Amino acid sequence: MTELEKLKEQLLKCKRCSLHETKQNYVFGEGNPNADVLFIGEAPGANEDKTGKPFIGTAGKVFTELLASIDLKREDIFITNILKCRPPKNRNPTNNEIDLCTNFLLQQIDIIKPKVICTLGNFASAFILKRYGLNNEMNAINKLHGKLFKVKTLFETIKIIPLYHPMVAIYTPDMKKFLLEDFQVIKNEL
Repeated sequence: MTELEKLKEQLLKCKRCSLHETKQNYVFGEGNPNADVLFIGEAPGANEDKTGKPFIGTAGKVFTELLASIDLKREDIFITNILKCRPPKNRNPTNNEIDLCTNFLLQQIDIIKPKVICTLGNFASAFILKRYGLNNEMNAINKLHGKLFKVKTLFETIKIIPLYHPMVAIYTPDMKKFLLEDFQVIKNEL
């Protein structure tokens, strides 16, 4: 059993917060366990909750198109969320839920060892930037998107690229051009 499989087994027993009571499935994440690029979203939506798979609904279709625009497939990357259970009615995660759940995410990062971490939306961006000591006055995704941050860890340098969540292109179709431009930043770093 791989380290990721062991971690997933731990998640399937998780009862740290009340979200386990309302979820249909835990959404661990999926993709290449040796991926150079890790994408992190906010939390599972309704489709993800039904299937246990990340980014398969409407936003997932946009996400797959964005990957294709830089010659990547889902098999090339790993994708997960900061929360592994769907908040009721797709409400925003609470700080307490984030605090209780992100241990799984941090372990995923340690196991996968990505060269590039791409955060999708405000919650994932805020968590990862804070985690890597990049707190600054620019905490809104409209100021951060497409910017490259380099963080030196004990053993390596990790590149962090905050991105708009793909759902923004559903609500505001003109925003897709910004997503396409920002995904080029990922391509340039690979």
